[in-house]
Amino acid sequence: MSSALGTTYAVAYALTAALAVWESGRLRGAGIWDLAPFRSRYRVAWNCLVPVVGCAWIMLVLPVSLALGSAAALPTPASLGPLLMAMGLCVAHAVIGFAIGLFVPRAVAAPIMAALVWVLVAFSWSTDAFWVRHVSGQYPTSLMFGELASYGSFAPHLLFTGGIAAGVAALWLPLRPKAIRAALAAATAVLCPVLAVQSVQDWGPNPPLLAGQAAMSCAGKAPRVCIPQASSADPAAVAKEAASVLSNLHAAGFTENPQLVVDRMADGRYPLPSTETTWRVGLTNSIRQGDLRYQLTRAAVRFPCARVDPAQGNAAMLWAATVTGEQGTYNQHMTDRGAFPQEKAVRSKVRKVLASSPAEQGKWLSRTLAAGCGQGS
Repeated sequence: MSSALGTTYAVAYALTAALAVWESGRLRGAGIWDLAPFRSRYRVAWNCLVPVVGCAWIMLVLPVSLALGSAAALPTPASLGPLLMAMGLCVAHAVIGFAIGLFVPRAVAAPIMAALVWVLVAFSWSTDAFWVRHVSGQYPTSLMFGELASYGSFAPHLLFTGGIAAGVAALWLPLRPKAIRAALAAATAVLCPVLAVQSVQDWGPNPPLLAGQAAMSCAGKAPRVCIPQASSADPAAVAKEAASVLSNLHAAGFTENPQLVVDRMADGRYPLPSTETTWRVGLTNSIRQGDLRYQLTRAAVRFPCARVDPAQGNAAMLWAATVTGEQGTYNQHMTDRGAFPQEKAVRSKVRKVLASSPAEQGKWLSRTLAAGCGQGS
């Protein structure tokens, strides 16, 4: 849904603003506002804007419907957020365009508004001023598998354009004197966009996202394995492999006992780190590549830092791959990457460790994991 909307936001807003200007100018040219009032000005304007907003909504709903139909999928309530945001902003752009049409000739204002709105929205992704992306009305990223847009990430878009539209609409409030009405409208039109910009000052290029939102299927107990339902992988088969890998590691002195193994595929663009009780592994990708046991083995070798000494890191990984029967896969990976410093010494050291008792091997692994981060020797 987010991909289908990506190129539609700007076009829908531009069309809405231009048509609203045109309809407003048509009413002004017909002298509607000079007639004796029967309906309120808001009602007259809304009756005029209903087909405008309806046209824009069709532009938004149609590509989303086609995308869902091609994927044979149904939308979830949480996934409708970007669409509902865009539909609300179409109303705001219609109000702004209608107000401009009250004062500027429609033949001039309509094409200018169409071009201006399209440029401001469509090019918001290309600016290094990240706050522009988060208030333009174009959701600034296409969601990855397992991600959902947080409700808070919609608020700046709605507050910025919606605040301007609310300020414009406030000019027709039946308040006396006119100075109070003008002050209220100006305060609304200025304060809301300012608050929207201030609220996103510390955001990066992407808004706050919710990860790990994919529906999961789980199997097994020790450990329990969870894989997205959209994956073709069999959780029961993966759980069996995970239990086998852990059994081999425990027999060689490994002490961790994770309770959960989760497919990293649902983590989105910001993968979470593994912990002692929860391992996060690219299960679906590893099955596709044929190295599931090796990737599970890699998850067991968890250093407490990001920058690991190459010799210590390869020593721990070589030991784990050997005890789980994945030394061939490890050697192939190392061949693809190229030789590392002290390779011969590391292999000789690991052979000696493998000849010791499981208890000694477990102690050696703990020391190696610490030494790899400069915490011991």
